[in-house]
Amino acid sequence: MSRITRRLAGVAVAGVCAAAALAAPTTALADPGKAQPKSHFPLTDLQILSFNDFHGNLQPPGGSSGRVLNPDGQTFTAAGGVEYLATHLAEARKGHPNTVTVAAGDIVGASPLISALFHDEPTIRSMNALGLDVSAVGNHEFDEGYVELQRLQHGGCLPDGDGLANQNSCPDNEPFEGAAFSYLAANVVETATGKTVLPAYTIKTFPNGAKVGFIGMTLKGTPSIVTASGIRGLEFRDEVQTANALVPELRKQGVKAIVVLVHEGGYPVTQAYNYTCDSDKAISGPIVQIAQHLDPEIDMIISGHTHMPYVCNIPDPDGNDRLVTSASSFGRLFTETDLRYNLRSNDIVRGSVKGSNLVVTRDVARDPVQTALIDKYAAYAAPITSRIVGSITTDVTRTMNASGESQLGDLIADAQRTDPSVVMGSRAPDIAFMNPGGIRADLTYAQVSSGEQPGEVTFGEAFTVQPFNNYLVSMDLTGSQIKALLNQQWSGGNAGSPRMLQVSNGFAYTYSGTTLGTVTLNGSPLVDSQVYRVVANSFLSDGGDNFATFKDATNKYFGGMDIDAFANYLGGHSPYTPGALTRITKN
Repeated sequence: MSRITRRLAGVAVAGVCAAAALAAPTTALADPGKAQPKSHFPLTDLQILSFNDFHGNLQPPGGSSGRVLNPDGQTFTAAGGVEYLATHLAEARKGHPNTVTVAAGDIVGASPLISALFHDEPTIRSMNALGLDVSAVGNHEFDEGYVELQRLQHGGCLPDGDGLANQNSCPDNEPFEGAAFSYLAANVVETATGKTVLPAYTIKTFPNGAKVGFIGMTLKGTPSIVTASGIRGLEFRDEVQTANALVPELRKQGVKAIVVLVHEGGYPVTQAYNYTCDSDKAISGPIVQIAQHLDPEIDMIISGHTHMPYVCNIPDPDGNDRLVTSASSFGRLFTETDLRYNLRSNDIVRGSVKGSNLVVTRDVARDPVQTALIDKYAAYAAPITSRIVGSITTDVTRTMNASGESQLGDLIADAQRTDPSVVMGSRAPDIAFMNPGGIRADLTYAQVSSGEQPGEVTFGEAFTVQPFNNYLVSMDLTGSQIKALLNQQWSGGNAGSPRMLQVSNGFAYTYSGTTLGTVTLNGSPLVDSQVYRVVANSFLSDGGDNFATFKDATNKYFGGMDIDAFANYLGGHSPYTPGALTRITKN
């Protein structure tokens, strides 16, 4: 019996990648070992529990990442932590024998050190214990490449040494069993074979006889926001076209009830956790277009990626309301959707689909299995996470000013430019660029994570700021290419949502709207024909975040890891006080 059969009860896992009919008990169901006879009545109840963008947050997240905005729009409630999420989900399942737990991607990736240090194996084990049945892949599932994603699904240990590159697979010397839930990747195809890297969909047969198909996808824009080397040879196809093409395939198998799990999302007017779209409110973003064009045969959409909370009805192409949900991020919320299924028509009664976002409060008992898992990996990680790397005199934040510059952006760019590992021969970098999306948290003076003094920064806290384990790459770019990079901040793929590169000390530029102004290095204008030595992380070096000019750089030289440069620089400049934000000027 395989790992997946132990989790999924009466589920067919299918797609171009694989097809199999599976039947076995499941821990995701209340009373899993007892099948229920079909009702004499045509309508029966189903429950779908869902969440998204967990990002390996096993321990309760802190600061603004560990709270949700209340319906009053002013107060907050502390939320999150997998020990509490497991308890809330178990409580929600009570009285619902026909239940399934699903996710919309980014379960792993950009994770805190307790998970990232071990290649996110702790989070996969946590999700197994949690009772997760199915998840779409998200862009962060590809952070370490698609081969690593397949390992997370199927299991096995990496021969990476004891803590090599700040990571250690299977530190307990026990086999890693992989995910007991099914990862779905309907729109991620190997160009050489035409096959999906993981199954495209699953079909779940509930104890009451209901059959529901789940299609899982990541956003088609994934290639622009992950490291290119990890997805080489893959094609990320359009979400709508992919899902719509699978509808007739599911119907041939007698499946009329279909739910899409898609790692793409929207932006509500307010971030209150109970946000709903009614006649007076709206939601924007890519999920709206996706929802408006997905086949009317699809009954519900569970989304993610934007880390926003919403439960909305968006009309399908036939003009009928269809539920679209998202449960914020980091395990702070989950969505409970209750619906009715018609056993005669084998379909979901669309008008019965009702969803609500529920807060993962911390006033409930902690799940003991999750607590034991956290304690185990925290002990393995403690020698690394608790090491003090430097100190700060005040908060150092990623909040950008009106020009797009941040204190942490300055600090990280300076660390990268001066890191000795990127010096090629005698050529040290002149300029460093840092992508703002790679800065994941603030450094706060009051934070105490491992018994250190306020103001002291541990390696674990520094890693939370930069959790991607990217390598630094120094390279040659001309002055005109550097100006092209700056223009790419607000053009091309970034036109709709500008991405402001953070820059190192000595480099400065001005702009107005989308017009680049003066660009200087150490007070002198940049010369278009002159070659400059530039350093960036490997994600940007591969053209990430739509900065294609990086791919045209020459004489690329790989140095050390970005987190090590950050930690070493902070240690050499402690106590660190952020300076004035004067490198980027908006006229």
